[in-house]
Order: sequence, then structure tokens, then C-alpha cells
Amino acid sequence: MTPSDIPLFLGNWLREPLQVGAVLPSGAALANAMARHVERAAAGPVLELGAGTGVVTRALLERGVPRDQLLIVERDPGFCALLRRRFPGTTVIHADACNLQAALAGHGVGRVDAVVSSLPLLSLPFTTQRAVLRQCCRVLDGPLIQFTYGIFSPVHPTLQRRLGLTGRPVARVLLNLPPAVVWRYRSYRARPAAIATLAA
Repeated sequence: MTPSDIPLFLGNWLREPLQVGAVLPSGAALANAMARHVERAAAGPVLELGAGTGVVTRALLERGVPRDQLLIVERDPGFCALLRRRFPGTTVIHADACNLQAALAGHGVGRVDAVVSSLPLLSLPFTTQRAVLRQCCRVLDGPLIQFTYGIFSPVHPTLQRRLGLTGRPVARVLLNLPPAVVWRYRSYRARPAAIATLAA
């Protein structure tokens, strides 16, 4: 994060506090903790949700994710413009994560190896959480990595059960402001069966 990022991020938070979720962008320690849990053995694309000013984006690139394999979905047009300038060679998609599958299909992508999410799940209505996570499960072949400022799982237990997800905290980042916890989720049953159990 640069000093010039703060007014942009704060302005977005003032307009939509529940959608942005934090007054300041994630710190480098949190971004690095999230990026460490992306498996780089596979060669498929990695999807980042809610990139904001690109703190986690930078950590993912430093982790070794190729620029041409990094897909970024961001709903704010100002952040999208900033990300395109800051990270040329990545694919920045201006879209809502509730429409994730269609947004990726428009760029010729059907499946991804990992989803790294900075979305404020706990601040979103349950129906929005459900829509976003269902979309993630429809495209995901690997882990879903999500952080939270809370002490419990940021994915509602009901959604975990219906989607066939199991999760555990994998990092506690006390140096972040506020302190954060990184969770890693995996599917424990076949994807079609898991999706079928979630009502539209």
C-alpha cells in the first residue's frame, strides 16, 4: 500500500462500508500469509476476489503466480483502473463475485486452481454469502483462502455443510491492523453433489 492508496480506499469505505469491510487495505503481513497457502504445483489460473489496491495481488505475484495466470475480480471501477495500471499482464475483471462463473466464462476461463478472497464475508447478507460461495465452488478445483477479523469461521457453518466445505485457520496475523486470521477451505465431497444441495 502506498500513501496515495489511502484516500481511494477510505473513499470507497465511506460510500459502501459493508462492501469494503475495512477502513484501510490489508497489510503486507496478512497478504503474505494468504499467498503462502496458494499451491504452485499446479499450472492453472489463480483467482483473487476483492483485490482493492492490490496488496494481496502483489504478494501472489511474489509467491510465483504468473501474471498471465492471475485473474482479479473487483466490483469497484476505481480499484479496477488502479489494478490494471499497477499490475500489467494480469487479467482484471470488473464484475460482482455473485456473477463469478459468467464473468470468468467471458474471459474463456472455466476452472481455477485456487480462490484467494479478501471479501468481507461476515459483513455481507447471508444470501450474498451464499451466492458468492456457490459461484466459487462451481469454478474451484483447489483451496479457497479467506481472511477474517473475527474469531470464528468467516464461512457460515450452514454454508460449509451445504457446499461440502471443510475449513481450518492456517495463520494468525497479529501484525495486521486489525489482527486477522487466514482460513483455508477444501471440498470434501464431489462438486456436483455439493452444488445440488444448495437451494437457489
